Order: sequence, then C-alpha cells, then structure tokens
Amino acid sequence: MRLYVNIDHVATIREARRTDEPDPVRAAVLAELGGAQGITVHLREDRRHIQDRDLRLLMTTCRSGVNLEVAAEPDVVRIACDARPMQVTLVPERRQEVTTEGGLDLSGPETVEKVGRAVKQLQEASIRVSLFVDPDAAALEACRALEVEAVELHTGEYATATTDRSKAQQLTRLHRGARLGRELGLAVHAGHGLTYENVTPVAGLPEIEEVNIGHSIVSRAVLVGLERAVREMAQLLREAPARVKAPGRWVPPLGY
Repeated sequence: MRLYVNIDHVATIREARRTDEPDPVRAAVLAELGGAQGITVHLREDRRHIQDRDLRLLMTTCRSGVNLEVAAEPDVVRIACDARPMQVTLVPERRQEVTTEGGLDLSGPETVEKVGRAVKQLQEASIRVSLFVDPDAAALEACRALEVEAVELHTGEYATATTDRSKAQQLTRLHRGARLGRELGLAVHAGHGLTYENVTPVAGLPEIEEVNIGHSIVSRAVLVGLERAVREMAQLLREAPARVKAPGRWVPPLGY
C-alpha cells in the first residue's frame, strides 16, 4: 500500500492571502520525510490552489514521484505533457464545485472521445495514466477499453456514509470495484474523503495498492506538524491488513 499525499490544501491556505506561504513545495519535502511514497497535486483550470510554478518546482525537487491530477482539457493536458510527471490522473472538474464531486462520467460517447484523446496524448509523452472513476462495473470496463494503466476509485460515498449499514454497503461496492479492476488488468488506487478515522477498511482491501489523501493530513498537520501527520497515516496503512482481519472487526464479504 502506497501513500500519496495531496498537498493542494497547503496551497489553498497560501492562496487565501495571495502570498508566498505556506509553500506546497516545502510541504512536499516534509511529506516525503514523513513517509509519503508520492506527492499528488491537482492543477485546476481556475488555479484556485496549485499554480504552474508549484508544478515546475515539484518536478525538480520531488524525489518520490508526482501524480498530477488534471481535467481532460487541452490546455492542462499540454502542461502535463511538458512537465512529464510520473503519472497523470484525469479527473472531472467543474468551476462551481468546492471539491471533486464524483468520478468521470464515461457513459457518453463525447466524454469518452475527449478522455481518449487526452489519454493518447499523455501516453505518447510516456506518462502513466490513471482515471478517477466511481467503483462501478461500467466505468471500469470503459477504463479498460481506453487502455489506461490504472484507475483511482472514488471513495467519497463511502467517506460520507452516515450509518454502519450504508458504510458497509459502500465498502463492499469499493471491494467489488477493486476486484474487477484487478481482473481487468488495471492497477487500482483509491481516494477522496479518506481520513484517519475511516481509512483502515479501505486500506485493508487487498486489491488496492495506493491511496491519495490530502485534506485530512493537512488538517492534522495544522495541529501536530506535517511530518508527524504523514507518519501517523503511513502507520495506519501498514497496520490495516491485520486490523481488518482481527476478531470483531468487519471484513467485506468475498463470496458475492
């Protein structure tokens, strides 16, 4: 299980005052010292947090690898091809949203064609491509048809579930999606809304090899420091397989 730390919200704090601190590039260094195996940033079209300057510096200073999230839009895809990060994750994006609200909708031919063009352009630049999708069979089949290397399962509905029953249902949905993704030959990642309180069951799913976590870590870092916050999350991920198999803890059913 790899932990990729999303440092967008370090930049969010900076942009609140339009100043030069806190610097997300320095935050990336601390995250790596705390045990992050990669750094994730979302270069949004409206540049509400991460800026082009941040990406340029991360590409020269990040030692673990950069996972760059962008929309399937020509301007940001072109920037991604020029930057050549280790991986690009294509995500849906709306100007009105506070944060990403769900996975890519790959049910329509126009969207599939648009995403397909972006995938081809990125792969021609020798960049590994992942698609951020809901954990549903149709979406995963579409990802396989687009010949991407990986998928990131949207964990938002699991994270916002308010009852034990609904949380268990969403976790089972994630497990089914992760298992299908692996069967289709895709590397399976997960992210969105994961916290110190809810990450263990997701990290315990054997098919998931990477999680992207940002807001919860940055929030904790405000109180305890970034290195410690990352170290504590990394420890939870290491312990997850044993914890979900411990007596009295819910384990997603395998026989569905």
